[in-house]
Amino acid sequence: MLQVEMVLFICLVVLMCVFSQEPGSKVVADRFAVFWNRTNTKFHRGDYHIDVCINDYLDVYCPHYEDSVPEERTERYVLYMVNYDGYSTCDHTAKGFKRWECNRPHSPNGPLKFSEKFQLFTPFSLGFEFRPGREYYYICDLHHCSEREKTCLKLKVFVRPSDSCMKTIGVHDRVFDVNDKVDNTLEPRDDTSHENAAPSR
Repeated sequence: MLQVEMVLFICLVVLMCVFSQEPGSKVVADRFAVFWNRTNTKFHRGDYHIDVCINDYLDVYCPHYEDSVPEERTERYVLYMVNYDGYSTCDHTAKGFKRWECNRPHSPNGPLKFSEKFQLFTPFSLGFEFRPGREYYYICDLHHCSEREKTCLKLKVFVRPSDSCMKTIGVHDRVFDVNDKVDNTLEPRDDTSHENAAPSR
């Protein structure tokens, strides 16, 4: 009988711990997977877009091939984060910077994966900070796209305003107004300059 009481007591304590947590103290994040290759039909119309909330993730998967596929038949991409003009013209040279490089199509550990966390602040010097209510754009430079690729692969990401995200944030997190003044020049925070990637010859 003592064992039954002990089990009931432990169950009661566990339930109290679970239900006593304040709902606002939990952070929920979604992950959005994008397979960056010309066979992804979501790129075909040129309007591929996703809506995210702060603290969500974008996972970009690079093309990956078996060893039997020759190098000249593989896709390799240099992905850039650009402003709207760069997105609409598929040109990274005006206001854009290199974000990732899909350059190992035969990687022995599977496809390369790059992750972007949509956060208000970043602890990383080369990280990027995002603001609710704004759009962000990713493209691959046509010079670096596959020879067989006729269209620009591009992605639009809209960071939804905080009030349209049903996720909860911690009670001590600061709430940001969508109209907060933000320098959105697509330059990294640490004022380092980044060279433009030139086509390899």
